[in-house]
Amino acid sequence: MPTRTPKPPWIRSQWPCNPEITAIKKLLRQNKLSTVCEEAACPNLGECFNAGTATFMIMGNICTRNCRFCNVLSGYTPLPLDLLEPTNLANTIIKMNLRYAVITSVTRDDLIDGGATHFVTCIQEIRKQTPQVKIEILTPDFRHCMDHALKILGTTLPNIFNHNIETVPRLYPQVRPQANYQSSLNLLKKHQELYPEVPTKSGLMLGLGETEEEIEETLNDLRKHNVDRLTLGQYLQPTKKHLEVVRYITPLEFSNLAKLAYGLGFKYVTSSPLARSSYHANYNI
Repeated sequence: MPTRTPKPPWIRSQWPCNPEITAIKKLLRQNKLSTVCEEAACPNLGECFNAGTATFMIMGNICTRNCRFCNVLSGYTPLPLDLLEPTNLANTIIKMNLRYAVITSVTRDDLIDGGATHFVTCIQEIRKQTPQVKIEILTPDFRHCMDHALKILGTTLPNIFNHNIETVPRLYPQVRPQANYQSSLNLLKKHQELYPEVPTKSGLMLGLGETEEEIEETLNDLRKHNVDRLTLGQYLQPTKKHLEVVRYITPLEFSNLAKLAYGLGFKYVTSSPLARSSYHANYNI
C-alpha cells in the first residue's frame, strides 16, 4: 500500500479554537446552517470569520454528484429544500456582522432549476435585511438546466459570480467524472455575456498531477471565456478514500503562477498553498 506523502511545513496551520469561533459555530447550528469553512476544515476559517467573511453552503449537505476530491456527502435523494433557510441565512449574517458573504451549494441535479431559484431567494432576503453586504455566489455547473438557471439567476444578481473549473481537462474523468470541462467554461461565459456588470470568477486545485503547460492552457481557456478573477490553491486529501495528493506545490511556484495569471489579464488573483475559492473573496470587489 502506498504511503501518503507528508505535508510540507508551509501547508500546516493551526485550527482556530477560541470563544469567538465557538460562539459563531453555535449560532450556525441554531439556525441550521452549514459553512464550507467547517465542512472542509478550512485552515483559513478563523482569519475569514474575523475579517467579516464566511462561505455558507445552502440546499442541504447531500450532493447528487460524487467528485473524488470532495468531502461532502453524496446521494440520489437529498432532503427537500428548507424554505426557512434564506431567512435564517440573512439573520445569521446580521448576527455575525459580516460584510461579505459567499453562498455556495451542493449540486442538486434532482431540482428542475438546479437550485437557482433558492440562490435568488437567499440573495433577496440578505439584501432586504442587510443591503450593505456584498454577495458572491459559488454555483454548481447547472449542466442539465443551464439556460433555465441563468435566466432565473438574472432576476437578482450577486456582486460576483463564481464557478470553479477545479482542474485541467485531462484530469476530469478522475477528479470530476460527472462534470464536463467545456460545460463549466460555457456557464462562466454565458453568465458574463448575459450580465456583463457582474464579474466572473473561477478556481483550480493544484497537486493532482497536472503539468505547468496544462495549468497555463486552462488559465488561457478561462480568460477566453471572460473570467477575470482567479483562485489557485493546493489540493489536500480529505480522507484515505479520496484522491491522493500527487505533489505539493511550493509557495514560490504559486507566486509564479500568480504572475502568469496577471500577465494573461486576470484582474484579481489569489494564489497560495492554503488559498481556497472564497479566501480573500472580499478583495475581489
